[in-house]
Amino acid sequence: MAAASMTGALALPAHAAAPNRQEYLAGQACAFPLAVDSTDNPNRVFKEFKDAKGRTVRTISAGRGSTLTFTNLATGAALTLKSNGAVLKKIFNPDGSYTAESTGHNVIILFPTDRPAGPTTTLYTGRVVYSSTATNDFTILSTSGRTRDICAELD
Repeated sequence: MAAASMTGALALPAHAAAPNRQEYLAGQACAFPLAVDSTDNPNRVFKEFKDAKGRTVRTISAGRGSTLTFTNLATGAALTLKSNGAVLKKIFNPDGSYTAESTGHNVIILFPTDRPAGPTTTLYTGRVVYSSTATNDFTILSTSGRTRDICAELD
């Protein structure tokens, strides 16, 4: 299992349907089973940059993210985060890995296979830089700004 990044809430392609629901087992995103419901924001801008061979080498996504509702499926406790602004820049490597810089309001879910090891679900307000393997194992490289522990608020 690998991490997930949610920009301003959830980072979704422009064509994604809304609302969306993702459920995580206990021990994946939090110590308890967690559901994340998101409503896509059609006002996000997405730009893809390709090399001479047509391979994507970097992307940028900017604008308001999605409204997210996190639910502790064991207790029913819920927390909603309103849509806020965020920018996500990714630089892709030929092996499918990438480095990302997220600024603004971003939720990052770390699983036990990530570094630092999860389970954690955290709202970062500021800047977070992370790398991802081709199989989506994340490594947080640096952060600045504020953090909010979503799991602790729902426990």
